[in-house]
Amino acid sequence: MMRSKKPSEKTKALRERLLREPVRTWDTLTEAEKNEVQAYSRDYLAFLNRNRTERKAVESFVNLASRKGFRNLDGGRTKPSRVFQLFRGKVLAVAVVGSRPLTEGMRLIASHVDSPRLDLKPNPLYEDTGLALLKSHYYGGVKKYHWVARSLALCGVVVRKDGVPVEVEVGLAPEDPILTIPDLLPHLSRKQMEQKASEFLPGENLNLIVGSTPYPDKETEDRVKLAVLELLEKKYGIIEEDFVSAEIQVVPAESAREAGLDRSLLAGYGQDDRVCAYTSFTAMLESTRPKHTAVAIFYDKEEIGSEGNTGAQSRFLEMFLTMLMEKSGLEPSPTNLHRVFFNGKALSADVTAAIDPTYPEVYEKRNNARLGYGINVTKYTGHGGKYLASDANAEYAGWVRKLFNDSGIAWQAAASGKVDEGGGGTVAKFLAKSGMEIIDCGPPLLGMHSPLELSAKDDVWMCHRAYKAFLNS
Repeated sequence: MMRSKKPSEKTKALRERLLREPVRTWDTLTEAEKNEVQAYSRDYLAFLNRNRTERKAVESFVNLASRKGFRNLDGGRTKPSRVFQLFRGKVLAVAVVGSRPLTEGMRLIASHVDSPRLDLKPNPLYEDTGLALLKSHYYGGVKKYHWVARSLALCGVVVRKDGVPVEVEVGLAPEDPILTIPDLLPHLSRKQMEQKASEFLPGENLNLIVGSTPYPDKETEDRVKLAVLELLEKKYGIIEEDFVSAEIQVVPAESAREAGLDRSLLAGYGQDDRVCAYTSFTAMLESTRPKHTAVAIFYDKEEIGSEGNTGAQSRFLEMFLTMLMEKSGLEPSPTNLHRVFFNGKALSADVTAAIDPTYPEVYEKRNNARLGYGINVTKYTGHGGKYLASDANAEYAGWVRKLFNDSGIAWQAAASGKVDEGGGGTVAKFLAKSGMEIIDCGPPLLGMHSPLELSAKDDVWMCHRAYKAFLNS
């Protein structure tokens, strides 16, 4: 029997010097750091469970920032040091002013706090065959069949006819009832099962059952619908017309929690992209007096193309930086604003797809991310021939790589799936228009855009460390 040969010491040294082998995040951690990972994960799970919508996420950030000494940029005349600005209740910017002038550039981390979901239509409530139902419209890239036969909750805000906003949240507390969209039973779904997955569940069939008890008056029409409206009026002061001025989202009711027999994973809704929002926000809280002004921005509408006045295509960041210059004693001229952008460095903080070993045919293993191997750096996104992509230049990719290496960050570099399988985008391409350096950087997920996404605890914690190193660079 031939013995396997071991490489010589010279060969070992050569391999170590020249090759880049994947490194497990867990293998790089000390025992003390492993304890930090567990504590950080518990706080992150609590954040996911408290904040199922973009409104709730930024509200949570504002409350915590205020307790940590950050002040509203709109208030007071004193020179700012740690500030935030909330806009339209759904987009937020937080900054720690650096020791150098803002015109020498900033360190910006941009994430988003919206997630794929179902939204109620403007006229959602109706009655059919003795049941009251709500019609919905899916938001972002979803597989529609993910949303049937599962526990669902309603979260959002309704602006009543008197102009008073009312918060609605049903299905999250243990004592709450849940809602659901029933699936068609297999006994009657022969034709349905012959259709493509993208077609067998039309969007118009995403209707939630919300009641079956009729109003006592047997002579009136739509008795169940009327009974539901009476319930809503008693609890929230809502009438049917108020749905027109409402933002009510349908989200999974189940809680985020640890996953895996070894509890190494985190399972929960909305990790795309609240994992990056949370880790960048906590990194901001730990930033004290950086050389360059550190900014974290939390956008809405990324899942539908960053449109609207709260998305990354809006002028909110320009407004925030202009106000920050004014309060800092800098002339808020167009030239100075351009200097801030052109001298700035940014991370588009967004997740990427982790390799799923059950579906190896859609991944290219040399260039796709692995769960548990650290934060991922994505040089370009887009689809096919890099269409609609922001493609970071070699100099900036090298700068980020050196920063992470020097800071002891476990990282990997990957795209998202095989070239011809599909693709996606982030806020990077919109911010790149300003002239700043930007690259995508975030943890990998399994089951992205599903109601139950998976992340690795050590990747999440490493993401926080990476963002902290960047903000203080």
